[in-house]
Amino acid sequence: MTGSALQSLPKPRPGWLLASAGLAVLLMLGAAAAWRRRRRLRPGRRELKAVGRVSGLFIYPVKSCRGVAVERAEVTELGLRNGDLGDRCWLVIKEDGHTVTARQEPQLVLISVSSENGCLTLRAPEMKDLRIPVQLSVKNPVHNCRLFGFDVQGRDCGEEAAQWITTFLKSEPYRLVHFEPNMVPRNSKDLMEPFRPTDKIAYPDCSPVMVLSEASLEELNTRLDKKVTVRNFRPNILVTGCSSHEEDTWDEITIGGAEMKGAMGCPRCILTTVDPDTGIMDRKEPLETLKSYRLCDTSERHIYRTHPLFGWYFGIDKTGTIQVGDMVYKAI
Repeated sequence: MTGSALQSLPKPRPGWLLASAGLAVLLMLGAAAAWRRRRRLRPGRRELKAVGRVSGLFIYPVKSCRGVAVERAEVTELGLRNGDLGDRCWLVIKEDGHTVTARQEPQLVLISVSSENGCLTLRAPEMKDLRIPVQLSVKNPVHNCRLFGFDVQGRDCGEEAAQWITTFLKSEPYRLVHFEPNMVPRNSKDLMEPFRPTDKIAYPDCSPVMVLSEASLEELNTRLDKKVTVRNFRPNILVTGCSSHEEDTWDEITIGGAEMKGAMGCPRCILTTVDPDTGIMDRKEPLETLKSYRLCDTSERHIYRTHPLFGWYFGIDKTGTIQVGDMVYKAI
């Protein structure tokens, strides 16, 4: 071989360069494999596609009272939880056990809720703060509470809580009860056909989790003279970065460590017309405007009747932690 031919041959590289190059390739392959793992649901499930990002998380500890915005939450089988605050785990009832919500007592939306040192604190205008223990005495009676035609248990929070609620609402005698972990939850499917037998709830209307997009709210507000806020609609998970009502199309989603299964649209009622700042029920907007463009297809009237749809209900496939800023992935 000539000298010029020898000069054209590649020179051997030091061993450490070859090893480094090999390591770099392995790291790249490993990163790619990790990305593929992150992009998939459990084995045998479909690939995931990013469709939005969580911009808000809300828990409503006492049904119909103000929500609590949190940065992080556990998605449990019964919905969102942060510390002692579980979603719709407290309920106002009449003395005969029938449920009381802001549909009957709009001023309930003015009661704010917090939790500290094992106590639930309720605050309301012109009322002294009420503190009650989360862990109630076993001596407190357990009531059978009537909620949308079905019975569910709740332990009485005591006379002080009953008097506080009754005084604030200036009403007939009401009581406050708590759904405890050992109590039997309600079945979502008993209330709405599209849910699965595995979907369970404490005191929510019918679903463990409700998802709403910012874009859906923004589109509604373009149609209203008086703008409304997310507080009118009480979602658990608010999503940004998607188009309006895109949440309606998400069959299976993954957020953080949790996986959820889309069930049905959220049928809206007169509760949306309660002003969250004043507790005054308008009885018209935004409900009438929603009816002008968000009624279901005639084939689904047996499910939704004349209720407009706004937001989407989800059941829980896998429990886990989620937080504001998490990406929302849908199965494709």
